[in-house]
Amino acid sequence: MGQGFLQIGLTLLLVLIVTPTFGKYIAKVFMGRTTLLDRVMNPLELLIYKLADVNPQENMRGKEYAYCVLQSNLFIGLLVYLFISFQKFLPWNPSNLGAPRWDLTLHTTISFLTNTGQQHYLGEKTLSHFSTMAGLTFLMFVSAGTGLAIGIAFIRGLTGKPLGNYYADLIKAITRILLPISIVGAILLLAQGVPQTLAASVAVETLEGRTQYIATGPVASFEIIKLLGTNGGGFFGANSAHPFENPNSFTNLVEIIAMISIPAAMIFVYGEFSHNIKQAWRLFWMIFLIFLALLWITAVGEFQGNPLVNSNLGFDQPNLEGKEVRFGWAQTALWAVVTTATMNGAVNGMHDSLMPAAGFSTLLSMFLHVIWGGIGTGIIYLLIYQYLTAFWAGLMIGRTPEFFGRKITRTSIVLASLVILIHPIAVLIPSAIALAYPISLSGISNPGFHGVSQVVYEYISASANNGSGFEGLIDGTFWWNLSTSASMLVGRYVFLFAVLLLADIMVHTKPVPEIPATLKTDTLLFTSLSAGVIFILSFLIFFPILVNGPLAEGLRLAAQ
Repeated sequence: MGQGFLQIGLTLLLVLIVTPTFGKYIAKVFMGRTTLLDRVMNPLELLIYKLADVNPQENMRGKEYAYCVLQSNLFIGLLVYLFISFQKFLPWNPSNLGAPRWDLTLHTTISFLTNTGQQHYLGEKTLSHFSTMAGLTFLMFVSAGTGLAIGIAFIRGLTGKPLGNYYADLIKAITRILLPISIVGAILLLAQGVPQTLAASVAVETLEGRTQYIATGPVASFEIIKLLGTNGGGFFGANSAHPFENPNSFTNLVEIIAMISIPAAMIFVYGEFSHNIKQAWRLFWMIFLIFLALLWITAVGEFQGNPLVNSNLGFDQPNLEGKEVRFGWAQTALWAVVTTATMNGAVNGMHDSLMPAAGFSTLLSMFLHVIWGGIGTGIIYLLIYQYLTAFWAGLMIGRTPEFFGRKITRTSIVLASLVILIHPIAVLIPSAIALAYPISLSGISNPGFHGVSQVVYEYISASANNGSGFEGLIDGTFWWNLSTSASMLVGRYVFLFAVLLLADIMVHTKPVPEIPATLKTDTLLFTSLSAGVIFILSFLIFFPILVNGPLAEGLRLAAQ
């Protein structure tokens, strides 16, 4: 037990060391300050701006910024949909794979376009190398860059600065952050044994004298951006539990750090933009403590193991079912919480095999959406909760609420409330429909309380743009492909439009001078109030689901 918790502790220590510095670097990039990559990237970006006819100095309004995101995403999504649909006629298809069904192709395209990475297929048996690289890998860079750009635009608006230019922000996000780290990371993974090839599957003879085909491909380049960009989709069906995606403990550590680095660093990006590092640290520690609580619940549950199994064995052992033995219970527990907290979705063990305590933590992480949240979206949700906290606190003390020296208006509160409500609407309504038809629609493989968790997990994963799943669910059907696609689109683009409009309102709200009675947002009291608002607005909305899912499952298991 001690060794497992030591591994977790050392990993989190590295996170504490890396993320503040990384956050300062990201802030420098988007604040136009000098960075180490300027000499290389400035000429490249100028060329891209010229070819794309983009004026990086031109600031956009909220609607214009949102329109550019939607327009570019629609065009890119259509292009990738065609790539997959006609992959049989395109190069780098050594296995001569044909097109998937149209609904599966649509789901896959929307999934990677929305930074979700939810997969209803086996990657090594479905997509060609061309579709993987020119399609999904390309989408993972663009979707991660889009999320980061929107997060930066929202921070600018909230702090009274112009929103900026979407295309310039997207290009910087890719050229200054995602691409350089992905190149270094891919080389590092390649050195550890992760394949990077365009060759066909390798035929080997087994001990029984049979022929087995081992799939390979451009795995290293796919793996690093799926983790760094919080995409989560796997090159292989086993995802990061596959030895070609995650060969050893060192790559497991690198991939965990890659998952959490940008979402955690965005808190310090906000601190730099707002010139309030004190508040950034308070927010960081608030989220970190909640994260530790969820991690403790998960780790203890997995370490104690399944009481039914242990009673048959006659001795206690951790829950190893569904685990990759190279990583064991501790690294699987840590990964499960990190991947759901960051809205990544990659897995190094099967979440359907987790104990009820871990199921509780993973579901709650996606319900809250702020610990640490997705790339760009996590900081937005966190600041929305801060905004609502300022509104309620202002009302409680009997004065007009304000945030960052600007009055909180009725329209802005409506938009902030809409942002919070989008998530449960996109989860609870389709979940209710699927659970009403357990045979024809839901495809539950494990009836009872766990079956409820399976269904809700699929939709919460789609709406939160996470992508992981309780894989006992039979999810490759027409219903699941289209219904989860709808949840992904609502969770991504309705949210996007609302936050950009809110940011635009904040920019154009007249500032008011600070007075002694002005509510300070960098105090321990305000941070504690924010934690309370997060609990009330997110946890309690989804509490009935937790009661009827993992909590009921855990109580039933304990009673046997």
